[in-house]
Amino acid sequence: MKRKLRSGITASLLAVTACMALHSPQSLAARDAQTILKETCQGCHTPEADNALSRISHQRKTPEGWLMSIARMQTMHGLQISDDDRRTLVKYLADTQGLAPSETDGVRYALERRLNTVEKFDDQTSQMCGRCHSGARVALQRRPAQEWERLVNFHLGQWPSLEYQALSRDRDWFDLARKEMVPLLAKRYPLDNPAWKKWQASAPKAQAFVGDWNFSGHLPGKGELAGVMSVTADGDDTFKVSVKGQYADGSPFNGDGSAILYTGYEWRGNVTIDGVTMRQVFAAQGSAMQGRMFEAEHDERGLDFVAAKQGSSRLLAVQPGYLKAGTETEVTLIGSGLSGKPNFGKGVEVLEVVEQSPDRIKLKLKAAANAQPGLRSVMVGSLKGPTLSVYSTIAEVKVVPAFSVARIGDGGGSTPKVQGRFDAEAWGKGADGKLYRIGVFPAQWKVEPFDDRAREDEDVKFAGTMQADSGVFTPGDAGPNPERKMSTNNAGNLKVIAAVDDSGKSLTGEGQMIVTVQRWNNPPIP
Repeated sequence: MKRKLRSGITASLLAVTACMALHSPQSLAARDAQTILKETCQGCHTPEADNALSRISHQRKTPEGWLMSIARMQTMHGLQISDDDRRTLVKYLADTQGLAPSETDGVRYALERRLNTVEKFDDQTSQMCGRCHSGARVALQRRPAQEWERLVNFHLGQWPSLEYQALSRDRDWFDLARKEMVPLLAKRYPLDNPAWKKWQASAPKAQAFVGDWNFSGHLPGKGELAGVMSVTADGDDTFKVSVKGQYADGSPFNGDGSAILYTGYEWRGNVTIDGVTMRQVFAAQGSAMQGRMFEAEHDERGLDFVAAKQGSSRLLAVQPGYLKAGTETEVTLIGSGLSGKPNFGKGVEVLEVVEQSPDRIKLKLKAAANAQPGLRSVMVGSLKGPTLSVYSTIAEVKVVPAFSVARIGDGGGSTPKVQGRFDAEAWGKGADGKLYRIGVFPAQWKVEPFDDRAREDEDVKFAGTMQADSGVFTPGDAGPNPERKMSTNNAGNLKVIAAVDDSGKSLTGEGQMIVTVQRWNNPPIP
């Protein structure tokens, strides 16, 4: 047991160290990748034709995927490799054997650490693969059939108890994995894909990303923000980054850091914002960037991020993105190359242009009392962007995420607590009777027992505390609690309730949050 625990801690520390390396520019002292492959990897991976190496040359992965492969070599096979060499190798492999942008579509949530995402895969993939790790981890790599079969063999060889666990002991797991999953995965995620070859031929140079980027974002529990991210070259594919922005409430969002570009579009950065180190995981293509920024020590504390390079023409956001019929409000359009007259459709009048520049337009709007409810396309000249929601009444309130996991921590241990962070989304009903999203509204928050067992165990008392005005839940301390029945820990099963005021009428929405134990194994791709 001690050996197993020590191995788990070592793997976790390696994953954290590796993730830090992934977001940092490489050292000039590092050896070149071909030398590392020859002198470090060829001891186990045999040379093949065309300068290929067994196993390595028959896979394609994201930077995080290659990072995990090298970390596995370290923990399971005793590989000795310096941080600089590992960083160089990840860069080379991600650039030459990575994934095209289209191949990461739909599963980037795993790279962006959106750990409360409820995945949607077919039952077979979910049961055979997704019961131990995310389905996204499978979808973010490419192999030929032979390599997929070797991966199956590796799983059973490394974890022989796998066949006795839930969702495997009720079936011939190994036979199904070899005969059904291998052909399925080889067809769905093949090594050879025209999209990759096309991307390699057309990927932009790093110089294309140097300049100023206007950005918009949203942080659950805090609200909307906007600003400018300045990018300067600091090497072939490395950059210095400076961020200057602010939230809608006026609080600052400023900092500096560095970033590195993998595969021609995979942007990874470390930026210290007001004293807190945040990771940047973006897909950067052309004049657009999109992804997520999150705290290095608390990936649950993150914000959606979308940016447009100055000089391009793009409308990024309308803040706030809703307007009640019969009322006036001030909104700000965020983007780049904004010129011309803003238009919000029939029934919405521009009363005053408070401020206008190519980057932002601040307006005072009025919606007619009889303005038709629904989503309006926002136009600035000929430029079309996000929508504005016009509503008369709120039909429904939804808690986002609808299902969430928080984790106890601290309590004298080394693992921090993982918060639950929620938004209250208001939804309206259009003229066609269909629901449409209005936007995120201020709410009053509370938690209740999710079921009778949670009520009996007093989960609300022990599992943690919900901030009533922000939707941020902080779990209890880790470790046994002598005040609980059988001195169990502070886990719980809670109902998350948001109350939104609509002209004096309170509407509520509900979600579920599981408060559970620490996550000891925390790889770059969950």
